[in-house]
Amino acid sequence: MRKFLLLISDIFALYAALWLTLFVRYNFNFREQISFHLVPFSILFLAFLFIFYISNLYEVSSLRNGQDFYGTFLRVMVANTFAGIVYFYLLPFWKIAPRRNLFLFLVFFSILDFGLRLLFNKTVSSKKFRKPTIIVGLNSQSLQLAGFLKKNPQLGYQLEGIFDISEGLREGWPSDLGVIRNVNQFKNEVETKHVNTVIISPEAYKLQRMTETFYQLIRRKINFYPLGNFYEKISQRVLLDDITQIWFLENLSEGSKKLYEVGKKLSDLVFAAVFGIAALILTPLIALAIKLNSPGTVFFRQTRVGQLGKHFKIIKFRTMAADSKDGSAEGGTGAVWAQEDDPRITGVGKFLRRTRLDELPQLWNVLKGEMSLVGPRAERPEFHGELEKSLPFYEERYLIKPGLTGWAQIKYRYGSSVKDAAEKLQYDLFYIKHRSLVLDLSIVLKTLNIVIRQAGR
Repeated sequence: MRKFLLLISDIFALYAALWLTLFVRYNFNFREQISFHLVPFSILFLAFLFIFYISNLYEVSSLRNGQDFYGTFLRVMVANTFAGIVYFYLLPFWKIAPRRNLFLFLVFFSILDFGLRLLFNKTVSSKKFRKPTIIVGLNSQSLQLAGFLKKNPQLGYQLEGIFDISEGLREGWPSDLGVIRNVNQFKNEVETKHVNTVIISPEAYKLQRMTETFYQLIRRKINFYPLGNFYEKISQRVLLDDITQIWFLENLSEGSKKLYEVGKKLSDLVFAAVFGIAALILTPLIALAIKLNSPGTVFFRQTRVGQLGKHFKIIKFRTMAADSKDGSAEGGTGAVWAQEDDPRITGVGKFLRRTRLDELPQLWNVLKGEMSLVGPRAERPEFHGELEKSLPFYEERYLIKPGLTGWAQIKYRYGSSVKDAAEKLQYDLFYIKHRSLVLDLSIVLKTLNIVIRQAGR
């Protein structure tokens, strides 16, 4: 609902800005100009909304007034200005020359939409509009969820407390959680704070007294959610502590994905063929830049783990200073995690990584069927063994083909530790469970935003 309301407010701001522009420019004759400008500007508005979407301005996690929002909004308006100039000046399909109209419109729209979004973000984050919420069960999962809710008030939930069903605060737990100690206190909190959302840990269902208490509260029209499902819904990732073998049996019905897999394979081939042509055009230029910047091979080959654990060789443009014949930068060290601002990365390599142009040769891996356009990141065998021992069910991310981009890649920073791998695994399992052509398209579009902003690593 928040995304829909935000979309409606943007559409309102677009047409209100156009109305104001025509009124200012043509005074009382502006009604004659409305029909003349409506169609061409409406087409441009679709481009504006598309830019808003790929820039994550419709993500609930972004609905906070702060530096990130201000920076993103500024970049989006610059992109919208560029799109408007290209549309009206370089693609002259319409018999209008809106030099002043376009820039006056952009000023009005920027002011209107920025103001509406500031108000919207403040409203959804305010306590008045949040749902009073209680978590039942005091454990590591509920603490993780509690921390997530507190950091993200824009999600619309006001945590009123956590019910410790052991009826006693355990030593070592944070003391500022508003811990509820017994059933009577729980019922009183629900009534006095008008709680309408109760999130239930798995162990609570095992207690007969808790089941009876929940049943008695049905008449209060409370929404009950299993903790794992709720966390997945609001964070778009899977809670690892909630994962068991039964989870995979219940959620990975591969028989229902046959049509999707056919469509995905076809789209992979089409994408790899079309963009492969563009890659062939760019390859000589990139190769020359790599050679001029540092000695060594142009291409870099490395063994990765693919679908069902099968090893294959990925091909990328070399971005690090080579100290071995295969273009590797690890001739004397062996496999090591890549770090932020890694000194091994060359000047040209930094640009290739930020724009993800270094991954263009992997289109060959897609054509060979070793990779897909969208999927989990293909990990190195040296790290796979370590991660498989440290993270339960890590090998299950290889149920599908690895991808050039993926849900974890756009949602989380570049991983350089076991902890990072655990975070990304949550997103990988979410993608494997929910994967669809619509989700794949969304990931591709969000990746396009990363490429344009040169935000890769």
